[in-house]
Amino acid sequence: MKVLLTLLMLLNIVYAKSLFSNKEQAQSSEYIGNLKDLLIATQRTRGTTNSYLHGNKSILLVIYSNRNDMQDAIVNMQASPLASDNVINLKSMDISNALMKINTKAFKQDPSDVFQNYTTQISQILILAQTLSKKVSKDLNKFGKDATNVMMYEMLPLTEYVGQLRGYGSGVAAKGKLNDTDIEQLSVLASRVQSLNSKLQKQVRILEEKYPSKVKLAIQISMKKINNGVKNYISLTSKKLMGKHIDVDATDYFDEGTKIITNITIAYDSLNNEILKDSDGWL
Repeated sequence: MKVLLTLLMLLNIVYAKSLFSNKEQAQSSEYIGNLKDLLIATQRTRGTTNSYLHGNKSILLVIYSNRNDMQDAIVNMQASPLASDNVINLKSMDISNALMKINTKAFKQDPSDVFQNYTTQISQILILAQTLSKKVSKDLNKFGKDATNVMMYEMLPLTEYVGQLRGYGSGVAAKGKLNDTDIEQLSVLASRVQSLNSKLQKQVRILEEKYPSKVKLAIQISMKKINNGVKNYISLTSKKLMGKHIDVDATDYFDEGTKIITNITIAYDSLNNEILKDSDGWL
């Protein structure tokens, strides 16, 4: 009986961590961390630029700080071993070049065009993330594969829809009025945020059931904060931004969206840290 219990304990330990080290999984973990940094910095650049172009001039220095964060993330991505992959490298270079051009011309163009230009490149970043997920899938263990899918297909897209709502809404708040197009756009974005949040909550619960030792307390706390944050943000949008009178400051509205994205990145980074630790293995 003692021998059997010992074997069961050993099997449980091995299940909690891969037997062999996995260099490819570690490299993937590093790259998707930098990819997330680029996405978040680009979203913040888009939102702050939109707010600035609609009259919030106090945010100028923040825009330049966000642009620096974009550049740092690009440099780190290009220094990664995964950048040697032709498909990944060409895609990331195209995104990098396009973002630099947008940054150069942003203050001289119509706000709606600038917002759309950044959004187009963010879509390309998300496509790169999902391309990466498919390409490295064969090199990941079961947990790494499942966790990466949640990160690429639910977490990152949710940051984007919250980022769009945050950027578009703060622009509306900055100009102090909204038209029918604004109302329609805000309604669509709010609906997408709600829908994707529900899907993310479900997928993380599934991960927690399959890998209870890896979905740590920090992730669980962040998921609750994300859920509550989304509910509050949708309410704020409906009552204070889309009501009879705009009753919310542009920077305050932007910051409320940032809180949600921050909690998504905490959960993302926590999962990514587990992927990285699991890549060490026992041997």
